[in-house]
Amino acid sequence: MSYVQLREGEDGEMLLRRFQAAIQRAGIMRELRNRRFFRSKGEQIRMDKARSIRRARRRRNR
Repeated sequence: MSYVQLREGEDGEMLLRRFQAAIQRAGIMRELRNRRFFRSKGEQIRMDKARSIRRARRRRNR
């Protein structure tokens, strides 16, 4: 679980930004999106492989 503590002289907006950054670094939002619907292990492996291929193509085209 990610958490942030209020720093001296820090306003709520900055605190919220630090919290959102901590959530992104921890990968919590990505995991929530992935767990929204059930995916079988085979389906997840196929999706990961397709994502890997797309990433490799993008790197190659640069």
